[in-house]
Amino acid sequence: MKRTRKNLSDSKGRIAKKLRISVTDRCNFTCLFCMPKKVQANWIPKDEILSFEEIIRVTKILVSLGIDKVRITGGEPLQRNGIEDLVTRIRSLKGVKTVDMTTNGWYLAEKSKDLSAAGLGGITISLHSLRPDRFKDITGLNALPKVLEGIDSAFNAGLKPIKINSVAIRGYNDDEIIDLVNFARERNATIKFIEFMPLDGLGIWSPDKMISGKEVLSIVSEYLTIIPNGREPGSTTTTWSFEDGRGSLGVITPMTQPFCDDCDRIRLNADGKLLTCLFDINYYDVRSLIRNPDTKDEDLAEYISECVMKKPAGVEYMPFVKEFWKKPRAMHAIGG
Repeated sequence: MKRTRKNLSDSKGRIAKKLRISVTDRCNFTCLFCMPKKVQANWIPKDEILSFEEIIRVTKILVSLGIDKVRITGGEPLQRNGIEDLVTRIRSLKGVKTVDMTTNGWYLAEKSKDLSAAGLGGITISLHSLRPDRFKDITGLNALPKVLEGIDSAFNAGLKPIKINSVAIRGYNDDEIIDLVNFARERNATIKFIEFMPLDGLGIWSPDKMISGKEVLSIVSEYLTIIPNGREPGSTTTTWSFEDGRGSLGVITPMTQPFCDDCDRIRLNADGKLLTCLFDINYYDVRSLIRNPDTKDEDLAEYISECVMKKPAGVEYMPFVKEFWKKPRAMHAIGG
């Protein structure tokens, strides 16, 4: 009988410590860099979506193999009924240090207090424009006032850390970079800019639309003095602080300066597929094993360990061309 390793190491010696759980592929937004038009969306059938019991079972096994940080994502995770209960149950697992969430902010005003009470730690809110008309163009919904209300409610509920994510796209919102920075600084929050990746639902990605992290830093430096803090091992974000100490700035650079060599994360998709790299085209079916009554936890642990060992070297070693990915899932079905 095979002996399962005591950690989730891969062939490059990287050890997975972070888990991103997508609880749904559905979202009330249709962000142009994430999701196809809703009439074209190929939603995962509901009977293929993992139940909370199934998510907890897999998470518990992963925690036993060394995972200690969990982030809940979607789609839009707050569309999943009873998500607060899932937060509480994951937070109660021995060995879990943090449970955070990424959201579009639409439901935050009504759910922030309950999420805080459930044990949620940090929350990351997507915000790609501060102009109502442009926000609607990017997200497909006239939702800016509600999202801003949600951000304020997260602060009032005591969720922390609070981070704001923005995908800067040339010709769409690149002239708002400093406005978004100032918005975050007014709230003493972290603003992170993410390079546009070729995982968009509409297929509009091209190199000329991508604003590099280096360009973001150049724009911000024209207005504010920033102090480099570097990048923690395993983190996707390189950070800077501001001279006056208010807020912080981060850039996530998967396209121009990949961070694959010390990647320590894996993803569990809403339909029970394990994804070891955001840019991989291989999805490992955990759901079929879970739903087989003969599958024991040690069988799942062994299978997951074998999958992680196959984790690719990463985008740093892949050609930067969209055609390389053979019809990959759009971001909304991966969890970011």
